[in-house]
Amino acid sequence: MTETDIYRHLRDYRDVLGAQAEQHGARWPEISDGRLIMMMSPRARHQFVGHRLRRQLEPQLPDGVILMVETDVEDASLGILRTPDLVVVDETADLAHREALDPRSVHLIIEIVSRWNASNDYREKVADYPRMGVPHYVIVDPRDQGSAVRHWGISTQSGQPAYENEEHYRYGDTITVGEWKIDTTDLPRYDAGSER
Repeated sequence: MTETDIYRHLRDYRDVLGAQAEQHGARWPEISDGRLIMMMSPRARHQFVGHRLRRQLEPQLPDGVILMVETDVEDASLGILRTPDLVVVDETADLAHREALDPRSVHLIIEIVSRWNASNDYREKVADYPRMGVPHYVIVDPRDQGSAVRHWGISTQSGQPAYENEEHYRYGDTITVGEWKIDTTDLPRYDAGSER
């Protein structure tokens, strides 16, 4: 069985599992490295951070570029399907007819770290997104004192596409991604006792 066959089977299985996952408070699975990745549905506090980010970014976007929330981004040739928290993407004529976004039309992905699964955003997605050709990846981490990391500039490292640049921020800093600014001053933090 080829990697393409495996991905096709995982994609079909994802569709079956996804419908069941919604009934039990989980997200639709993502696919990476030949496996399904199950995640819990985001909690309100997680989505509130996303809401604040969206309110900041949308007014800055030029015509023909939009911000989408929790939308599949898929590169079947790599066997990767991710569902980022926020995606800045070209508004193309075929967008209304697509099941997933083409990563080549993505300008920026923002992931909001969940309390219990930070490695997915900090390791796995840092590997997947440059492979998919996503030029800018920002991680917003509402845990503890609040922080963020911006990744950009894709090069080849150890034979694989990887982000060449990484810059760290604290809540209160402004992150610049091209012409766009993300002010982290008023982003909520998770409470010490919160689950996600």
